[in-house]
Amino acid sequence: MSASELNRHSILFRKTIREALAMLNDVPDTLTLFSVDDTGVLLGTVTDGDIRRGLLRGVTLESSVEEVIFRNPRFIRDKDFKLNDIEHFRQSRIKLVPVLDDQHRIVRIIDLSRKKSVLPLEVVIMAGGRGERLRPLTDTTPKPMLFIGSKPILEHNIDRLIEFGLNDFHITTRYLGHQISDYFGNGLEKMIKIDYVNEDQPLGTIGAVSLINNLTSEHVLVMNSDVLTNIDYEDFYKAFLNEEADMAVASIPYKVNMPFAILETEGNRILSFREKPVFTHFANAGIYIIKRSLLHMIPLGKKFDATELMTDIIERGLKMIHYPIIGYWTDIGRIEDFEKANQDIHHIRF
Repeated sequence: MSASELNRHSILFRKTIREALAMLNDVPDTLTLFSVDDTGVLLGTVTDGDIRRGLLRGVTLESSVEEVIFRNPRFIRDKDFKLNDIEHFRQSRIKLVPVLDDQHRIVRIIDLSRKKSVLPLEVVIMAGGRGERLRPLTDTTPKPMLFIGSKPILEHNIDRLIEFGLNDFHITTRYLGHQISDYFGNGLEKMIKIDYVNEDQPLGTIGAVSLINNLTSEHVLVMNSDVLTNIDYEDFYKAFLNEEADMAVASIPYKVNMPFAILETEGNRILSFREKPVFTHFANAGIYIIKRSLLHMIPLGKKFDATELMTDIIERGLKMIHYPIIGYWTDIGRIEDFEKANQDIHHIRF
């Protein structure tokens, strides 16, 4: 929800009920206001029903909003909530959820009628690659900023993540990184926070994460900037939690059709055979959820790939799972991929 939308849903406690009704008339989909004091501290909610009950007990249209406030509203703390909290809001059919800071001030309002979810994750997007195979397109433009349809690849990914309630982003940059920071700024226009980390030298597919020293969420979503996908991030996160995993890797099912009958043997003895079987393999999709406590395994300032982290996690006996992407996914690494994505974008259901 933008700053203007936040203002539309916030009302000072000293305002009149007449003024509150006028504001409620401007938010017909939710019919909810959040009453705050002069410093933005949440005092309670004001709904159409609260006002009706107040009028029945004798308050007037010129009475202050303070007289009809419901003073025990439900809320969540910024970066200190669980996915179950959001599910409870949905079950209770609560559309608007105030997010409060440590001083009980509203920092944003989540409209659950517009969000697919609200995930308690920080996001790291790896956007420092040169994109050699996409030349000459990348001679003057960084790969994440190539347009797919009406906006850059990176913006498709950011907007998709915002739909799942993610608002704390860290973007690693290198090649022509100023174009990325100039375009997105600090994220204010999208009501998110964006920090940038610049690689002085190529650090592989995940090495730049070691340069980020202000991660605070228990789990972190790390992804490549050059993938286009409609993955269900909530379902991905649920799988990670339900399996009590240390790391989850999004995967792409890849089927291989064998044109012949395949023999199953023991020595030279045929035990059985499968007629033209189909084998399914799973490829790394470049999207991960990782426990923040494991990120110290990434060496500081050295070239390090995600596959090396995966190997280390396996060797330490930690639990790593894969999550098959059922919907759309493509890696935009070649000119052919870029052209196909620009055709597909008109048909992908996000």
